[in-house]
Amino acid sequence: MRPVEQYLKTLSEIHRTGSATPETSYYAPLESLLNEVGAKLKPKVRAVSQLANTGAGSPDFGLFTANQFQRAKDDTPIEGAPPERGVVEVKGWADDSFLTAETKQVSNCLLYTSPSPRDRTRSRMPSSA
Repeated sequence: MRPVEQYLKTLSEIHRTGSATPETSYYAPLESLLNEVGAKLKPKVRAVSQLANTGAGSPDFGLFTANQFQRAKDDTPIEGAPPERGVVEVKGWADDSFLTAETKQVSNCLLYTSPSPRDRTRSRMPSSA
């Protein structure tokens, strides 16, 4: 089964129990999906759930590259390393994504991430910007 198909099947199974919480019950299948897709990227990307609050809030997942781990088998990235490929904030089915995108929580998540290595060497903005 393809990763997205498996993810949707698992979401459905969790939902059908009638016992799921709107957000956290679905973390495990999302983490599996992110890691399965991330393993095929170059560089490889791993999702780490429940990040510590470093002053910008606590995103649900951080997307870290392989070089951010001491060893490939480590569960946690090198201490203090911001997620190089971004963060993920999960919301329940009924949440309005457009309203959520305008909240302070999302602004804080933007502070949590670091620029990509490409951004450190050159700007993607046109020189007239």
